[in-house]
Parts: sequence; C-alpha cells; structure tokens
Amino acid sequence: MTAAPAQPSPETAPAQPQSATLIGSVQRAMRLLECVAGHEHGAPAKQLARETGLALPTAYHLLRTLVHEGYLRRDKGLFFLGDAAVRLSSSGAQQKRRSTIVDALAGCRDAIGVPVYYAVYREGEIEVMCVSDTPGNPAVEEWADFRETAHAHAIGQCLLSQLDDAARRDHLDRYPVQSITPYTVRDNHTLLRRLERTPRMEPVTERQEYALGTVCAAIPITVGTTAATMAISLPSHQADRLMSVTRQLQSEIGRLMGSLALSISI
Repeated sequence: MTAAPAQPSPETAPAQPQSATLIGSVQRAMRLLECVAGHEHGAPAKQLARETGLALPTAYHLLRTLVHEGYLRRDKGLFFLGDAAVRLSSSGAQQKRRSTIVDALAGCRDAIGVPVYYAVYREGEIEVMCVSDTPGNPAVEEWADFRETAHAHAIGQCLLSQLDDAARRDHLDRYPVQSITPYTVRDNHTLLRRLERTPRMEPVTERQEYALGTVCAAIPITVGTTAATMAISLPSHQADRLMSVTRQLQSEIGRLMGSLALSISI
C-alpha cells in the first residue's frame, strides 16, 4: 500500500503569493474614493465607473455601500466625499503636523544637547505638546501633573506670565499653589507678585521648584493669539550652564516658528 504524500507542516508550507491576500472589492472601493476626491463638484456613477474601469453594476453597488458608511454622499445624482472620508483626511493631516513638530524639536534637541519641551496654554489649561529627549539626557519625569502645578515649573510660570491678571487668577483658583519641593513658591499672592515682575517675553527660570535635582528655563512665544513656550531642563549640578543653553534655545526658536505655528491646529 502506497503511503499518502506527507502534508507540509505550517512551518514548511509554501508562502501564499501576496496578491492572494488582497481583497478586490476593497481595492475597487478605494479607487472609487480616489476618483470622487478628484471631482470637487461631484461626479455621476457612470462617469466614475468609466474612469475607474469598473462595470456599472459593480460601481453602483460599491457607491451605495460607501454612501451608507458615510465615506461618500449623494446629491442630485452626483457623488461627493462624505463626512467619514473628510475625518480620515483631517486625521492624516493632523498626524503630519504632529510629525513636523516632533522632527523640529528633535533637531533643536540635537543642536543644543539637552531635553526640549514645547507647551501651549489653551482653553484655560496647560498642554505639553511635545517633549524631545535622549537616554543620555532624559526629560524631567512628570511626577506631579503639569496641568495642576503651573506655579512650580518654568513651563507653567512662563505661560502664566503671558496671561492677563484675570486669567492668571482664574487659573490659580482652579489650581492653587501647593508645595511640591522645599523650593516651591509658597502661596498665590507671592506667585502673582513674581509674575507681575517678570519682564515681558523674557526667559523664566526655576531651580528645583518642581523636581529636586533639576533646573529649568522657559522662553515665552506667542503663536497667533495663543500663549506658548519652549523650555529646557538640566541637572542641578549643571546649573551654571542654564543661561548659556537658554540663549542657544532662543537662537533656535526663530528657525522653528513655522513648525510651532502648525501645532495650534493639532
């Protein structure tokens, strides 16, 4: 009796051609979406079928499905991109803008050789948009929520210094001063006096007010009507470098302004 040929094990079975994993209907739907995107004023099904090389019944079936899922909309016999497709496009553009910010800060970090931070004050909250560091020069660990401790770190103090008095007091009503380290400012009144004395658009520094063993400096930036800042941090045993590194950061900011402006739409 002849034995049946052994079946290849999963480990030795020949790989399937890559084309075998492609879904034809998905490919055809994507071609339709791309075609519709090229017609700002819409296009009828017959034209879309012709331009994509699809049979008209197939095109009709896919177009109905795409309309049902929100990727297309139909108006007076013409097809347009729908809300779902617009959201996809917006998300992709947002990711591209975020990537631009990340790359810009990484270049700044490499030029200066220290961790670099970028933050904005938006809708009453501090938002750290990006932090760029390296294993050899790590960023400050956010051990206490940055949003709630603006009084203690250079980023927060710099952003608050750009606000008017009413906005500062509103922020401190929501996030009152509290001791973070032995060097932290002690009360709202003392902080407000310090902010009032801070020269407009001048760097703000703090030494171990947020994290023991760390000194920081932040430079105010105005992006449109939004208060923003770029900051750096150093271990406290390098505190004598703080101002020279801050001047280096100032020289880099002009080069980065276009990229920073993009972040406001993220």
